[in-house]
Amino acid sequence: MSKGPSRIDLLELDIDLRLTDLWREAAEVGEWSLEIVAAFMRAAYGKGYCDALTEDTPGSLCEEHGYRIPARRAALSREG
Repeated sequence: MSKGPSRIDLLELDIDLRLTDLWREAAEVGEWSLEIVAAFMRAAYGKGYCDALTEDTPGSLCEEHGYRIPARRAALSREG
């Protein structure tokens, strides 16, 4: 009996699709270094941050994959 993909598998696929451009660039890297890995990590983080800010429904990625939507942190006071 074949088992379907897990929700983690589906989440990974959804994220990979959002990072298609980065995956394409990564495939073209001839020699990896810590600096290049760090640059890709920052780019992926930034892409995720921008995607989250522009979602029609905040938290929809979590909700669509059956994960709890994290509570927002309380805003820090800017006084002082």
